[in-house]
Amino acid sequence: MIPMVNLKAQYVEIKDEIERGLAETIENCSFILGPNVQAFEQEAADYLGVKHAIAVASGTDALHLALIAEGIGAGDEVITTAFTFIATAEAIKYVGAIPVFVDIDPKTFNISPEAIAKAITPKTKAVMPVHLFGQPADMTAIKQLCDQHKLKLIEDCCQSFGASINGKQTGAIGDSAGYSFFPSKNLGAFGDGGLVVTNSDETAAKLKMLHNHGSDVRYYHDVIGYNSRLDDLQAVVLRAKLKRIDQYNKDRRRAAHYYSELLIDLPLTTPFEDGLGEHVYHQYTVLCDRRDEVMKALQDKQIACAVYYPVPLHRQNVFKQEYAAVSLPVTEFVAANCLSLPICPFLEGDSIREIVAVIRDVLTA
Repeated sequence: MIPMVNLKAQYVEIKDEIERGLAETIENCSFILGPNVQAFEQEAADYLGVKHAIAVASGTDALHLALIAEGIGAGDEVITTAFTFIATAEAIKYVGAIPVFVDIDPKTFNISPEAIAKAITPKTKAVMPVHLFGQPADMTAIKQLCDQHKLKLIEDCCQSFGASINGKQTGAIGDSAGYSFFPSKNLGAFGDGGLVVTNSDETAAKLKMLHNHGSDVRYYHDVIGYNSRLDDLQAVVLRAKLKRIDQYNKDRRRAAHYYSELLIDLPLTTPFEDGLGEHVYHQYTVLCDRRDEVMKALQDKQIACAVYYPVPLHRQNVFKQEYAAVSLPVTEFVAANCLSLPICPFLEGDSIREIVAVIRDVLTA
């Protein structure tokens, strides 16, 4: 069997370091807001090149709290993409704001700056681009739009830890950003976890209260907050992996480029790198009009594959009535034809050749 992500191989490589750290935390009983969380926040901030990093319970919480801290609320419009995981839109709805879904670039699958420009209205208060599958969105164009129209720029970096644009990390460009540490992410915990980053002292102060029951001083509460704290055990895992994130991402790119080399002559579209930023391949996603046939053949050989995402957000049951009049042709085409193949730092050449051979058999039959 070839899994989508080989977490076991990663664990074996760093097992001793993680287990020592976990044992120390258990021995010290420092589980909530402990020393490893504080150390991870500083290490993550240093790595990402931001002033503040606040660890939270999930990527969804990271986006939610970022929106609150940036003053986005009831009736505000937030322009985003419909080709992403639902957490992006959920976070917007949580604060009473209105997701405004716009179309994507047909090559990168990231939100289109031209589509953003056309969607701005007097009610628009923020733009939330998603660095989808690990490829940075066109942040130069998007930031120019936000600056021009005085909009908040909140980056969804839940799939892009370690991706950079012109030497800056994704998340270090906007007003604030949210990251996810779901286990399969480029930087993954042993459960849920997330991070919010910002360069604003004021925003950081709000976030630190919001994620800890609205409290700055224990048992004194200034606002209604949330219980959204990364625990120390997860911070141990993340600190070990953060040391290796650049190598992990380098190995993901190596695997992705080998895939693309072997697939080049087949009737499908391999991932496009626009050169604006460094892609870290959270997913390796192709477009194929015979997707179902390819999926079945892979699954028959016990090779994992997945569709991210089969139903765009504006066509999900929870949104489809509200957005019935919205047409996003590129998004809808990509959703109908996309297929993600196994990708992780530990995917070997032999496995890639095996996967490609199965695909070749289907598409050349």
